[in-house]
Amino acid sequence: MSLAVEKAKEQLVKMGLAVVQANLVLGSWGNLSYRVGRDDVVVITPSGLDYGRLHAKDMVVVDLAGAPVEGHLRPSTELPMHLAIYHSRPDVHAVIHTHSPYASGLAVARQSIPPILEDLVSVVGGTVPVADYAPAGSVQLAEITAATLKNVNAALLANHGVVGIGNTLEEAFQVCRVVEKAAQVLVYARIVGSPVPLPDEDIIALRDFYRNSYGQK
Repeated sequence: MSLAVEKAKEQLVKMGLAVVQANLVLGSWGNLSYRVGRDDVVVITPSGLDYGRLHAKDMVVVDLAGAPVEGHLRPSTELPMHLAIYHSRPDVHAVIHTHSPYASGLAVARQSIPPILEDLVSVVGGTVPVADYAPAGSVQLAEITAATLKNVNAALLANHGVVGIGNTLEEAFQVCRVVEKAAQVLVYARIVGSPVPLPDEDIIALRDFYRNSYGQK
């Protein structure tokens, strides 16, 4: 495989450890993938292995139709969801699916996360919606999730967890962390009062600033 694919494998190993250390997943739950554009392939974590045990050679490579290209293990059962997102969002190169507690709690309650924080709207683009329930690993879940992510970079999966997307694994990871923080803040805010969302004009301005001016670009 190309150097880009081999690099993606190494990055997925490191990011798998990062999502565990950030308390976004437990054990082998959740999944991560990266689309290597020049090769038209997707590198994804294998099914059912703890992130602490993963090595680059364990990653599974498939084409955009899901056909195996390289790897000795079965890919994550959520492969259909990852592929559906990549087909729906050509701008996306990384998908991370987590089961973080506060965001998952809201997903169980079928409650979206309103645009209450500047960092949330900057990286997600607005409200974090809830994708309707469908069984894990199903084509139905894949289609529902891809449709829910049409205009935002994160979604809650009803009775399941969270999906964050980005141009890089680091961006997708940041999305997942910010969503979990926002979910926690929302729960706290509801205890002491009524959360107040940001105005639409500020959401647009914050998103534009993040895309075009924030950081060392």
